[in-house]
Amino acid sequence: MYGDQETIRKILTTGNTWAIVGLSTNERRAAYGVADVLQRYGKRIVPVHPRAETVHGEQGYPTLDSIPFKIDVVDVFVNSHLAGDIAHQAVAIGAKAVWFQLGVIDQDAYHRTRTAGLDMVMDRCPAIEIPRLG
Repeated sequence: MYGDQETIRKILTTGNTWAIVGLSTNERRAAYGVADVLQRYGKRIVPVHPRAETVHGEQGYPTLDSIPFKIDVVDVFVNSHLAGDIAHQAVAIGAKAVWFQLGVIDQDAYHRTRTAGLDMVMDRCPAIEIPRLG
């Protein structure tokens, strides 16, 4: 796992607007439940999915660069082989942090994103970590 407790705490306490890449209206997908937990903890979620669906009352967008406002955290629910490109896009839009979900692993993307100055967590879940903050 990549991302120490200090980085996890920083992202969860300072990142208020979360673009959730892969979030759709499919309630069976992990992204749907994680987005619900983040909302309950006061985070604004922004669905990012090619269908640009409204999820949990929030307007969706087809891509990160189509979001017309600032994003703090890009939370990635895509296959690992696609995750590096999403991390690159997160850097390009000026996000402060990238979070790769459980099972989403790309070590090169992790190091490139950190080198670009963003906080990064990989192979962890914010819905598991946020209740631990106390």
